[in-house]
Amino acid sequence: MRDAHPAPAAERAGVASSDALLPADQRTRDIARDLYSEVAGAPIISPHGHVDPRLLADDTPFQDPAELLITRDHYVTRLLHSAGVDLWELGLDPSRPVDPRSAWRRLAENWHRFAGTASGYWLTHELSSLFGVDEELDESSADRIYDRVAVALTEPEFRPRALFEQFRIEVLATTDDPLDDLETHRLLGADRSFHGRVLPTFRPDAYVDPDSAAFTENVTKLLAATGESTSFAGYLGALAARRAHFLARGAVSADHGVLEPFTSDLAPTTAEGLFQQALTGTLDPAGVRLFRGHMLFQMARMSVEDGLVMTVHAGVRRNHHAPTFRRYGADTGHDIPVRTEYTENLRPLLDAFGTAPGFHFVLFAVDETVYSREIAPLAGFYPSVYIGAPWWFLDAPDAILRWRSAVTETAGFYRSSGFIDDTRAFLSIPARHDTARRLDASYLARLVAEGRVSMTTARRIARDLVGTIPREVFKL
Repeated sequence: MRDAHPAPAAERAGVASSDALLPADQRTRDIARDLYSEVAGAPIISPHGHVDPRLLADDTPFQDPAELLITRDHYVTRLLHSAGVDLWELGLDPSRPVDPRSAWRRLAENWHRFAGTASGYWLTHELSSLFGVDEELDESSADRIYDRVAVALTEPEFRPRALFEQFRIEVLATTDDPLDDLETHRLLGADRSFHGRVLPTFRPDAYVDPDSAAFTENVTKLLAATGESTSFAGYLGALAARRAHFLARGAVSADHGVLEPFTSDLAPTTAEGLFQQALTGTLDPAGVRLFRGHMLFQMARMSVEDGLVMTVHAGVRRNHHAPTFRRYGADTGHDIPVRTEYTENLRPLLDAFGTAPGFHFVLFAVDETVYSREIAPLAGFYPSVYIGAPWWFLDAPDAILRWRSAVTETAGFYRSSGFIDDTRAFLSIPARHDTARRLDASYLARLVAEGRVSMTTARRIARDLVGTIPREVFKL
């Protein structure tokens, strides 16, 4: 099995070169190559993602190439869907099984459509660095490459735990329901044959947003599980109790996926009234927004008290295409970004907690315009605010460089979070982190070449971006 970190040396079409993503001009490329070499093999810290922890607990062999590289990765399925491939053909409909080789052929037929995309780069990296595939994927090579990957998946070194070791993952955070018993995390933590930290992340969206499906049912279960009363105070106590359970299982952060980062500080009587209306489904849209804003405020208060890092992923309209959602469910490729505003929306929260000792508040966006205009200036003043890495539609090479340029001149490198892969696709983790390392080396190389940063400082920053910074931001 090949090392998952160094990029392959082959230079022909379809294979990432050793200088992939580095600057085109030779002088800056030489500097970037030097900086990249400082971090190419560094351990991976992944403090936010969506890999199922049972994958590592069970250590079951991966089923087939399509299930591994296509079906689980909505970055891939959404592009194929846009090309006219029905999602059932890619294995997303359990009631309508498909031959995985057929799904793979659909990817091969449309591989040219992935040129220039982050997904295309990551898949090329995975096929080359993990499976030794150094030829272009197309109709003529589809079965040959499928067979090569399928054979590899039967080998012990391609079991999930073996890959975890091979990838040199030091920390992997999952995303978990507040009522999850976290038994899988306990078992992994107690297993002396497993090396690495797999940490749960508290994700309360379905329990704090009255527009969420089954909100009342979820809250009722939450109160029953914690023995709290059906009052707003009891509700807050129940959420705090579950956060304490997550902390006991090693959690370091709480994540909040919101349409808008609106916050509000309400009087207890007002909050009580909104909560009771939310339980009965009688809140109007204005009330729903006000309640959501107050709950984001309350989550910040709890983070100040219990120390969980608070991350906010805002600005995405989930499940944009209702027919696809009804047929295939959530996280199937049709979540679409919207314009987002942070400065005014977060002011109540930051007035109350922005300078609170120990509070870490990491802001992510999919609206590029807010990074230089709002998030970087906020992080440049408030000691609690950190700039979340380029996320989702922005975790692509050019967008990452735009982001780095947009935020660094205002807030510097040390007010950012370090790279966040945010992935469900386990095998893409090294490819994504390698992408970020190459691009940060490229950006730093330009600063060195322009005389804006010394090489000594650039080397330190390159190392800190993959180690010190994410450890500090996420209290690892």
